[in-house]
Amino acid sequence: MALDPAAKAVMDMMEENGVSFAGIASMTAVELRNRMQLGDMPVEDVARTEDRVIAGPDGTDLPIRIYWAEVTDEARPVVVFFHGGGWVIGGIDSHDGQVREMVNRTGMVFVSVDYRLAPEAKFPAAAEDCYAATQWVAENAADIGADAARLGVAGDSAGGNLAAVVAQMARDRGGPAVAHQLLVYPCCDMDSNAWPSQTENGFDYFLTKESMDWFYDQYADVADRDNPYASPIKADSLSGLPPACVITAEYDPLRDEGEAYGAALQEAGVACEVHRYDGMFHGFFGMTLAIPGAVAAQEAAAAAVTAALSA
Repeated sequence: MALDPAAKAVMDMMEENGVSFAGIASMTAVELRNRMQLGDMPVEDVARTEDRVIAGPDGTDLPIRIYWAEVTDEARPVVVFFHGGGWVIGGIDSHDGQVREMVNRTGMVFVSVDYRLAPEAKFPAAAEDCYAATQWVAENAADIGADAARLGVAGDSAGGNLAAVVAQMARDRGGPAVAHQLLVYPCCDMDSNAWPSQTENGFDYFLTKESMDWFYDQYADVADRDNPYASPIKADSLSGLPPACVITAEYDPLRDEGEAYGAALQEAGVACEVHRYDGMFHGFFGMTLAIPGAVAAQEAAAAAVTAALSA
């Protein structure tokens, strides 16, 4: 189908306000971060939030934000969330609204992770931060009103990459036990020439092939890009991973690799549902105030997470 009218209106507005990846090849990470700053947006209320700093790898400080849908003595399922932004931009604040919406849709505890960004901290810094945060959540679940036996990971774009990677790390390193992975238009392969959608959708729909290549250069050296903790689809085996929900967008350069990862999980015997949202572009998932398709995607994601973690 054609680009959804509501999605097109948002994309046009972003371009008019300079929120684009045009000219990214000549930009520094700091310049891109400054360009992509968005104004304050309305956000949903949740019962409580708390910012903490926990111990990251090698003695680093790792900020997190904990969200509660309601104040209760009952231990709730918990989701560790990793934000998108090409491993270079974004943070807890950029995805605060999206996380709040998912907290309210699921009634669960969410822990959003402010992992180190590239190029200041290159691969595998972000992945190791996210794994360390997941370990912390499992070990401290009782302290935050969560149930470590019902723990999921989630993320969008680069955060979807990190969620998939953390699920593999947890399997490979003997824990913690991850019961579900929500992967929203994840980057699964750091080879932009391997997937037709990188070219088909790589020029006119906000995220571009050029920008993805730039993000890869910032995050990972060429020698590291076949490492499954950078490109999770390159893992020797996907068996033994937790059930998954993969969300993709029709007009997204990352569409094909996300769907291929979902299919590979299924082939490996992992329960995985894949939802493609026609007419949508990369980034739509958090745009519920303007795009009805984003509401539908969040509802499907929340239903998958709830089914997996509420048992």
